[in-house]
Amino acid sequence: MKKILILAFDFPPYVSVGGLRPYGWYKYFKEYGIYPIVVTRQWNNKYGNHLDYVAPSDSKEIIIEITEYGTVIKTPYFPNWANKLMLKNGENKHKFIRRFISGYYEISQWLFLTGPKSKLYIAAKEYLSKNKVDCIIASGDPFILFNYASKLSKKFNTPWIADYRDPWSQNFENQKNIVLKNWNSFLEKRIVKTASLITTVSEFVKVNIYTLIKKKKFFILPNGYDPEPIERITNVVQQNEVLSIGFVGTIYNWHPINSFLSVISNFFNDNSRAKLHLNFYGTNISDELKIMIDEEFTNIKEHITFFPKIPNNILLEELAKNNIMLLFNYYSFMGTKIYDYIGLKRKILLCYSDDKEANELKKKHYIINESKSECHNLQERLINETNSGIIVKDSLHLRKILLELYNEFISKGYIECNSINTEQFSRKIQVKKLSEIIFNLNKLDF
Repeated sequence: MKKILILAFDFPPYVSVGGLRPYGWYKYFKEYGIYPIVVTRQWNNKYGNHLDYVAPSDSKEIIIEITEYGTVIKTPYFPNWANKLMLKNGENKHKFIRRFISGYYEISQWLFLTGPKSKLYIAAKEYLSKNKVDCIIASGDPFILFNYASKLSKKFNTPWIADYRDPWSQNFENQKNIVLKNWNSFLEKRIVKTASLITTVSEFVKVNIYTLIKKKKFFILPNGYDPEPIERITNVVQQNEVLSIGFVGTIYNWHPINSFLSVISNFFNDNSRAKLHLNFYGTNISDELKIMIDEEFTNIKEHITFFPKIPNNILLEELAKNNIMLLFNYYSFMGTKIYDYIGLKRKILLCYSDDKEANELKKKHYIINESKSECHNLQERLINETNSGIIVKDSLHLRKILLELYNEFISKGYIECNSINTEQFSRKIQVKKLSEIIFNLNKLDF
């Protein structure tokens, strides 16, 4: 059996979509002849929100867990001074000082073995000094893990794979700052050229990477859904008391949340006794949304529930109770939540394909050069291929669709979803493909 060392900062029990990809490798590799050793950090999930990302671990020692799937090495986590200040005094105090300290660590971590994430490198190095593995794979971001994988590869003469969940130097934040973009471009070219190959989640991300890294073999391994928890909840039926619309995860600046809530508000103005409810799960801007609703959409306040971040297996069971799943347009990105929606077989509402307000938000906030790719509508394409939902053109179209769905729900007590060909997006199948790549690592023509 081959052995692979996985560097993954995000990993369960931390609740994040970024942790689900390496968790899928860990969970299914053994079925395909690979023993995984995951090096991650300790997560406590004390707050149930974004503060968990910077909260210190309870233990100051490395914790090693050996399970039926493989080995997990959990390193202690000590937040930097910026995050200590935030945890102690709140997010609204000492912003300038915290920004300065964070900037220092962002630069210095590439020059010295410093910063909270360096514990992963130290633990991986200690393990490899006593144990041989066939390959190292680093899941980014954080992309400092690529640097660690490159160093470990050189020191222990072991090939490594760079796995991109998102673009690095061409991500949203780097586009805003030319100095930061150039710095990260320099690092990306220097580090990733040492990788044996590159894996990523979509054609668009591949095209972005290729503008910098041109002489590497690429493999596209989409994100997917975890088949086991999906199978366990196949008998969970849609609730039939009120039409429930669920949304999970991050709301970005280019997402037309105001427009969507406005349509819901107008729906209640026209149908004051309507049985309709919105459920937001682990949303990053819950507090901002509550203020927006209090100030602009008071008539829907009692029809909205906000849930904290919860583990994925529990989350999926809660999502399955909804009748409809809301998805905002990521345009050239696929995102990850769409796969869980497809696995759940609940009708998806994609908002929007061509809405005036949404287009303005995209123009203002969506800082990615889409001219590099022809893949501008990945979610639309997937929804159409799997017959899993409705592509909503704009807010007027949403009002029409919402009324039609509401009438369907009142008539049937549920919303039909006749999706097809969804099994191919199981994470287990994607891990099988990655396993084949690893077994043929020495045979590939780079």
